[in-house]
Amino acid sequence: MSLFVMADLHLSSDRSKSMEIFGPRWSNYMEKIRKNWTAVVTDEDTVIIPGDISWSLKLENSLEDFRFLESLPGKKLIGKGNHDFWWSTRAKLKAFWEKNGIKTVDILYNNAHRFEDCIVSGSRGWFLEEGQQKTIGEVEYAKIVNRELIRLRMSLDEAVKLQPTNEPPLPILVFLHFPPVWNEFVCREFVELLHEFNVKTCYFGHIHGAYYAPRTREFEGIDFVNCAADYLNFAPMPVFVD
Repeated sequence: MSLFVMADLHLSSDRSKSMEIFGPRWSNYMEKIRKNWTAVVTDEDTVIIPGDISWSLKLENSLEDFRFLESLPGKKLIGKGNHDFWWSTRAKLKAFWEKNGIKTVDILYNNAHRFEDCIVSGSRGWFLEEGQQKTIGEVEYAKIVNRELIRLRMSLDEAVKLQPTNEPPLPILVFLHFPPVWNEFVCREFVELLHEFNVKTCYFGHIHGAYYAPRTREFEGIDFVNCAADYLNFAPMPVFVD
């Protein structure tokens, strides 16, 4: 079994809000996802999708996008992104998927999953200085950061519970939607939390169009890896465990 990652699918099965207006790389992107995914992923594999999965605003409107995911090989672990307005409670998501025959999708959000050689955890995160946020009205950024830190800590605490007993600990990999480190920006609170749990690899999405940037940036001993779909040219990227 292999582990892959690709964030920011931005699925729009009804083409009501396509990403193709954002540049030529996005042309026919859903077919690119299908072609590249089926070329490398088998039914025994797992693909982690750290947020921005569907453009749908409501859960009931996301069904065709989840049917698209269901048609692809492998298990899918999904996280929440800033555009996933359809996201609901775990119970409602599970009930919706069960009702509609979605059997290969599960949640990676405030929880953790164990694999043979690693444990994966994740949440949404938060990103950028206050002056760069395109928000309306007053926003309490400190409160948002604190809330997202609590969620990530919940996930990391669950990861610790999954560690094997009487054996060397497995590496914990973190999958966030927002990057804790990007260019000159550093969200110190998130970096310190990763240090606390000895996380050495953190995957992130959200960043589009930065095709010039290196895939991995090392910062204070942590590898931060860009896994946004357009950056990967819509091909799921293998997750390597050191």
